[in-house]
Amino acid sequence: MPPYRYILLHKPYNVLTQFLDDEGRATLADYIHIPNVYAAGRLDRDSEGLLLLSDDGVILHRVTHPRWKLPKTYLAQVEAVDDLPDEARLEPLRRGVMVKGQRTAPAQVSLLTEPPDLPPRPVRDYHPTPWLRITIREGRKRQVRRMTAAVGLPTLRLVRVAIGPLQLTGLQPGQWRDLSEDERLGLFRALGLDPHQPARPRKTPDRHSRPSRPRRDRR
Repeated sequence: MPPYRYILLHKPYNVLTQFLDDEGRATLADYIHIPNVYAAGRLDRDSEGLLLLSDDGVILHRVTHPRWKLPKTYLAQVEAVDDLPDEARLEPLRRGVMVKGQRTAPAQVSLLTEPPDLPPRPVRDYHPTPWLRITIREGRKRQVRRMTAAVGLPTLRLVRVAIGPLQLTGLQPGQWRDLSEDERLGLFRALGLDPHQPARPRKTPDRHSRPSRPRRDRR
């Protein structure tokens, strides 16, 4: 049996995190032509950044399941309608805010002093648009956008830059590459797995990762 594949993709803006779409919109199939790999979790169509794809069902499950608390880090360009955010404005995000009737887990949040080095993409700029760095350990639907909106800082652009120890660095939108051996070892350790264990039986990816039929983007 061939070894598992572990792939990092920089998902572009306006691309669905699935391989099929009955409306003809851009999907992962426009960038990845490797059979039997699936995305570990999702990025909204209007979000960008790092995706991990694999044919290893154990890894797909652990990356997405909140039990393993793998951190995901995002850069969020927000609209400061009334004033630039200060520490007091960001503190509720660190403690947890109410989203859809449930409080989010504490997040790591910082205000960037300079815009990040990312491929340019125009956003509306009627007001100041500072950047936040946000790390969460859960994966609710449109969570980061709803968190920033809850403190009056609606997100204009959202880019995931890290999944656990894996970094977006070096990939342009639409580019992908296989994990290096050091990255694979780091990912396994972060997920509590022995990176040197014998090959595990293949498992079917969970229903949230497996694009088995055309589906509409609901995010």
